[in-house]
Amino acid sequence: METIITKSQVADAVYAAIPKLACVLPADIEAGLAVARELEGNPRGRAVLDQLIENAAIAAEDRVPICQDTGTVWVSLEIGPDVAVRGDVFADVDDAVARAYDEARLRKSVVRDAVLDRANTGDNTPAFCDVHPVDEPGAARLHVMLKGGGSDNASRVVMLVPGAGKQGIVDELVRCVREKGANACPPLVVGVGIGSTFDKVAGLAKRALMRPVDEPAADDRLRALEEELLAAVNATGIGPGGLGGRTTALAVRVATAPCHIAALPLAINMGCSAMRRITVPLACQPAERLDAAASRRTRSSRDAAGLRTEVRGAPAIPRISAPRRPRWLTTPTCAVVFALRAKGRSRDRPLIDLERTCS
Repeated sequence: METIITKSQVADAVYAAIPKLACVLPADIEAGLAVARELEGNPRGRAVLDQLIENAAIAAEDRVPICQDTGTVWVSLEIGPDVAVRGDVFADVDDAVARAYDEARLRKSVVRDAVLDRANTGDNTPAFCDVHPVDEPGAARLHVMLKGGGSDNASRVVMLVPGAGKQGIVDELVRCVREKGANACPPLVVGVGIGSTFDKVAGLAKRALMRPVDEPAADDRLRALEEELLAAVNATGIGPGGLGGRTTALAVRVATAPCHIAALPLAINMGCSAMRRITVPLACQPAERLDAAASRRTRSSRDAAGLRTEVRGAPAIPRISAPRRPRWLTTPTCAVVFALRAKGRSRDRPLIDLERTCS
C-alpha cells in the first residue's frame, strides 16, 4: 500500500520546530556541556562552560534565543522506499519559516543572492531543503537545523588523493580546527563526510551532525574512527571559547559513502556549542484515504460551482435604490481623512491600530 507525506505535514513540523530550536538547547548538547564542565581542568575553559550552561538555562526559561545568530534553516526529509511525496513537498516551508521567525522575533539572516544582491530577504527565507531516500521501509523523518554563519564559515570541502588515507583525513581535520575552530564557538560538534562526489560530500557532513553526541556509531570501525578524530581535535588544546582547555569538541560524527577510485572527498562541517537541530518523525498517510478526501473536495467544489451558475442564470431581482444620505453624514469623515493626509499621514497607514486597540 502506497503511503504519502504531504507538504502540510512538512511545513507544520518546520513551523513548530523553529522557536523551540532557537530557545532550547538539545538535551544531548546540554548534557555534553555539563560533562565537559566536570572534566575541565583549565579555569578559563571551565568559566566558559559555566557561562554556556547558564546561558542555555536562561534562554529556555525566558524563551529567548540561545544565540543572536538564529541561523539559516536547513530541512532534510528522509523517506523509505515505500513512502511517496507528490509534487513539491517543500512548497509551504518558506511560509512556515517566515511566520515562525516573525512570531518568535528571531533575527533574519538570509540575503537574496550571495554575490548579485546582498539585501536581506526580511523573513529568513528561503529555507535550504532536500529529500534524502533511505533503504528503510516506512521511514519518514524530518531533520531541521538552524545553522549559524560562524560555524559554517569554519567548514571546508577538500578533495584528497586516495594515498592520503586515514592519516590524511586526521591531518586535514586538525588543520581545519587549528585555523578556524576558535571562530566557530567551541566546544564544537564536528560533522565529517568522507566519500561520494564533490557536490555530495558536504551533505554527508551536515547529516552527520544530526546524530546525537551521546549516540555512538553502530559500526565498530566508524566508532573507532570517530574516537580517533575526537582525540586529535581535543589534543589541540583550543578549548571552550578558544581560551584553552581539554574540550575543543564534544563529539566528531562521521558519515561515509562510496567514491571514485581516484578520489577521497572530505567535508568538514563545524557545529557550534549551540548545536540547534531536531529530528521529527512524520506519520505516513495511506494514499487511498488522501485520494478519497481530495475527490470529495473536488465534488463539493463542482456542486458549489453549479449552484453559482444556477443563481447567475436566475431572473434578475429588481434593484431598489436606497435614499440618498444627507451630505452632513459623510462630509466630516472625509474632511478628517484629508486633513490627516495633508499633515503627512500615509494613505496606507491605518488611522487606528486595531490589533493594539483590541488587545
